[in-house]
Amino acid sequence: MRKPHLIAFEITRTCTLSCRHCRGDSHNVAYDSELKFGEITRILDNVASFSSPIIILTGGEPLTRTDVYDIASYSSRLGLRTVLATCGHTLDDSTVTMLQRSGIMRISVSIDGATHRTHDDFRGMAGAFDATMRGLEAAKRHSLPFQINSTLTTLNIDELDEIHKLAVDLGAVAFHPFLLVPMGRGTGLSEYALPPEEYERALNHIADIAESSSISIKPTCSPHYSRVVRQRQKNTGNSVAHPGRAVMSRGCLGGHGFAFISHTGIVQLCGFLDLEAGNLRQEKYNFHHIWDNSPLFNSVRNRTEYQGKCGACEYWHVCGGCRARAHYLNGNYLAEEPNCIYVPQGMPHE
Repeated sequence: MRKPHLIAFEITRTCTLSCRHCRGDSHNVAYDSELKFGEITRILDNVASFSSPIIILTGGEPLTRTDVYDIASYSSRLGLRTVLATCGHTLDDSTVTMLQRSGIMRISVSIDGATHRTHDDFRGMAGAFDATMRGLEAAKRHSLPFQINSTLTTLNIDELDEIHKLAVDLGAVAFHPFLLVPMGRGTGLSEYALPPEEYERALNHIADIAESSSISIKPTCSPHYSRVVRQRQKNTGNSVAHPGRAVMSRGCLGGHGFAFISHTGIVQLCGFLDLEAGNLRQEKYNFHHIWDNSPLFNSVRNRTEYQGKCGACEYWHVCGGCRARAHYLNGNYLAEEPNCIYVPQGMPHE
């Protein structure tokens, strides 16, 4: 039986920042119809009844919810491995201690530039870089593990090595570079998304960094990194694991091992693909039913429904292409990944 291994749970869309690449176009306002605590616990109960995935409490900024610690505690008591994604600005000794007491096992914090200028420009707020650094220092004081996430565009790709070094120097346990999917406010950055050839170079550059990194590196929203790594291993004959190489599962996990739950209870393939797989309120909070029966989920599990190069690719089982990027750039979530330059075996080169 296929089970989810990772669920991103957007417990709020409220956020104090105005990040240029925000997929949810979040603002510092109260959103209508947000899931209440009792609804969230019913969803978590259902998830725990058939699976034990990692639960990512995300937003928006999840720490804007006053009951975030109660949500984390409830999830943890169910035996769900619970982590939290935050901008880091409200992290201090008290906040970090409460997160640990509520069972949070790790936090992720975004750093989108190696300098104040680059990061603050991305985050839409002067002083954002310094506030994040203060938050990470609090996490370090209390030995709360953290990973660094970075969204890469043409605006900051030249700082990739420096961002990785910063993550290592700060004491991060992992570095997860994200490749921009232009949705939400991120559509305003479309012109700065890496074009296919630069995208491929970036993935190989990340693989180079991973070869010698002392921390785990896992690109996100870049499923063909799995193909790149396997090609490199095939070319060199070297498949020995290194600390910097995260375990390479399937590139796009949406519908295979991953799902996203929105702040209003809409289940999606991922947070970047704004298509409904099911409505938890209408389904009486039965996530299991949606996971097993959603036409959206079942279509992405069926290789024969994929089109173009993705449908013909011998790396489909480890990659799958980004369904969100295909949707927003091709108008079809089952179309070929538009940022992949690889031509599958047997297909003619144009």
